Amino acid sequence: MTLRARLAQKEILVAPGVYDGLTATLAEAAGFQALYLSGAAVAYTRLGRPDIGLSTMSEMADTMALIADRVELPVIIDADTGFGNALNAQRTMRVYERAGAAALQVEDQSHPKRCGHLTDKSLIPATEMVGKIAAMADARARDTLIIARTDAIAVEGISAAMDRAEAYIEAGADVLFIEAPQTRAQLEDVAKTFAVRIPLLANMVEGGATPITGSDDLESLGFSIVIFPGGIVRALARTGEAYYQSLAAHGSNTRFQDRMFDFDGLNEAIGTTEMLTLGKRYDGN
Repeated sequence: MTLRARLAQKEILVAPGVYDGLTATLAEAAGFQALYLSGAAVAYTRLGRPDIGLSTMSEMADTMALIADRVELPVIIDADTGFGNALNAQRTMRVYERAGAAALQVEDQSHPKRCGHLTDKSLIPATEMVGKIAAMADARARDTLIIARTDAIAVEGISAAMDRAEAYIEAGADVLFIEAPQTRAQLEDVAKTFAVRIPLLANMVEGGATPITGSDDLESLGFSIVIFPGGIVRALARTGEAYYQSLAAHGSNTRFQDRMFDFDGLNEAIGTTEMLTLGKRYDGN
């Protein structure tokens, strides 16, 4: 089933954040139907840096290709600002499509951008964003969805965000993402205004600007997709911190074993036996 067809269903699509082949494999095994390749998560993990526009288009495309080589699920990829003007956004569409993306999320921040839940964001003119969306639509070679994100709530207010959203729909967006509503009332207003016209995406960030809202609740409001982009990194970072502290303190992993896969457990999770069996088909014996 294509991502577009899945979004036509009433049930909300929960897309967990991933950042490499391992996290994509674990998410697929958990039963999710789509994944979200987070630019923030790539910055956190590959660079060890905050989400302030440091990740490059090529780093994201490389990561996308590795994930597409490992799992079959459709992947929504963070395309940041398109990495430049409309022509850059077109190139991003072509490169990400070749890497295997099912949908590109592009936003209207100025460059360098920053996490949607950080303060002091700035925006490009709505007309410039409209041009990027149209350019991306012209460049796509297959049914790759364009998810148009506006960060205007924090910069210009909810009314301006609604106006920008209208323009982005008119420009050809397939999914609408109004970032960082600050109250439940704003979530409700977004859904009431747009849910009957276009699939809506909600972003849940632990400790972020938007009240954490469950998928069932968001579905009842009218949202079609909910992403949890950085949750896996926050979970693994906390576990990793505790692991390294334990190893440094005790000189072995003995006291941490109940919080780890053992050797066989990890090999089972990543399908080592199946890969070795498959390899035997080609060894000539």
